[in-house]
Amino acid sequence: MTTSNYVHGTDPAEQARLSLLNELVNAACLREARIRPGERLLDVGAGLGQLTRGLARAAGRPALAVERSAEQRARGDALARADGEAGLIEWREGDALALPLRDEEWGTFDVGHARFILEHVPAPERVVAELARAVRPGGRVILCDDDHSVLRLHPEPPGVLAVWNAFVRTYDRNGNDPYVGRRLPALLAEAGLAPARATWLFLGGCAGEATFPGVVANLAGNLRGARLSITATGAVSGAQVDDALAALDAFARQPGAALWYAFAWAEGVRPA
Repeated sequence: MTTSNYVHGTDPAEQARLSLLNELVNAACLREARIRPGERLLDVGAGLGQLTRGLARAAGRPALAVERSAEQRARGDALARADGEAGLIEWREGDALALPLRDEEWGTFDVGHARFILEHVPAPERVVAELARAVRPGGRVILCDDDHSVLRLHPEPPGVLAVWNAFVRTYDRNGNDPYVGRRLPALLAEAGLAPARATWLFLGGCAGEATFPGVVANLAGNLRGARLSITATGAVSGAQVDDALAALDAFARQPGAALWYAFAWAEGVRPA
């Protein structure tokens, strides 16, 4: 993850959660991206690079992945090699706020992509402006990010929403916007791009669906990984976080349980 305010860390448990999240949402992200063969791709804040490789497969050529975390790059490279896809991704250390592109690379990419980055930086408009500079005239910038107001669970597990609300507060305490997803088209427009599409990417389901345990596990992993930051808000105690995690574990086994969440997604085009 490319940011200095990422509350989850990059330890093996968080990397496992991110890998699970990729399994849950990458198909929807690839569907909406509508990558065309031969397109030159830039993925900013690429994390473990699993989606980057999916984009590259669709384009039929390697993609450039910018990622600040050495731990993420190393794990992402190991995953690519294990899948026989090391040639699909070119890793480059760098920050989303100041992309590490060579002079001749600016304005040459067909697609600039950033997912789950803008919520973790204090100036998301700078990231989008960098992406707008990176793509060619007629090129596309694709953004996907969170609006943390949309979570719904039923039957509501006791204590979970109180902990979730404290988790949301960790963002503005770091100077970040936990609701940045609703701003994606506006950010594209501010960067001089023409917003072209906006939609939701659903993450959820109900007991009985094969993916439901993973959906609940991702939510629990979010809260578990940010435990120290959550308790630092003063809104809930560590014991309340632990109780909420136990409630989520029980919730995942309820026959009538359902969880609704969605990621905001938007695309803009650089004027020709």
